[in-house]
Amino acid sequence: MTNSTSQQRLILVTGGTGKTGGRVATRLRQAGHRIRIGSRAAEIPFDWADRSTWTPALFGVDAVYIAFQPDLAVPGAPETIRAFINAAKVNGVRKLVLLSGRGEPEAVACEQIVQGSGLDWTIVRCSFFAQNFSEGAFLEYVLAGAVALPNGDVPEPFVHADDIADVAFAALTEDGHSGELYELTGPRSLTFSEAVAEIASATGREVAFIPISRTDFVAALTEYQVPADVVSLLDYLFGTILDGRNAKTADGVQRALGRAPKDFRDYADETAATGIWNISSE
Repeated sequence: MTNSTSQQRLILVTGGTGKTGGRVATRLRQAGHRIRIGSRAAEIPFDWADRSTWTPALFGVDAVYIAFQPDLAVPGAPETIRAFINAAKVNGVRKLVLLSGRGEPEAVACEQIVQGSGLDWTIVRCSFFAQNFSEGAFLEYVLAGAVALPNGDVPEPFVHADDIADVAFAALTEDGHSGELYELTGPRSLTFSEAVAEIASATGREVAFIPISRTDFVAALTEYQVPADVVSLLDYLFGTILDGRNAKTADGVQRALGRAPKDFRDYADETAATGIWNISSE
C-alpha cells in the first residue's frame, strides 16, 4: 500500500539522469511525487565529487535514492557514502534506498554503512545490467557488429533496469520495504556470448561475440573513447566480479514486487524495437 503522506514528501534521486535513476525519476514524476534530480546539471546541482553541493540538494528531502557514481566498487566509495549519509541525517532525511552491486566487497561495505545509519533503509543489490548493451559502453560494440569482451563463457543473470526502477520506486513510496535487502537478477543466467547471440537474433543482424584478453579489452574501450573511470571500473568488474560468483539467480524482484523479473530476451526484443541497435545504410 502506498504511504498516504508520500505525495507530500520530497524525494532526491541521485544519478537522476542515469540508467536506473532516470527510470526511478520518471516513475515518481508520473505518480505525482515531488522529486529533486541529483545531477551536476540540475537546477540545484548535485555532484558526488563536490561535497559543497550535498546540503543544498538535501534541503527539505525526506527520502533519497542513492545511485553512487561511478560505482560502489571504486576506491573511496565507502568513505563518500558515510559522509553523504551523515549529511542526509543532519538535513532530516528519513529513508535511504541504496543501489548496490552484487558480489562486490566494496559495495557490501557501503551497504553496512547504510544499514547502520539509524535511518529507514532498503538495499537494492543488482547483477550486471542488461542495459549496458544499449545505454552503456557496449552499445558501440553492438553497432559495430562485434562485441569483444573477456570472460565470455561466464554465466550472469542480467537484470533489466526497469525491474531495478520498479523495486526502487516501491521502496521509496510504499510501506513494507524498510530493512529489506533485495537481490535483483534476471530469471536465468546467460554467458556474455549467449547474450550477444540473443541481441543478434532480436535485431536480425550479424553481431558476433569475440573473446579477448583484459589488456585488449581496456585498449578497445580506450579507442572507443570510453571515459577512463568507466574503463577502470569495467576492467575491475571483468577481472574480479565477473568470475562466476554471481551466476545463481535470486528472488529479489519476486519478493519486492510479487512478480517474476524480466528475461534478457524481453530486454533484447524491446530494445531492438526502439531502433537503437540499427545501423545506418549510408
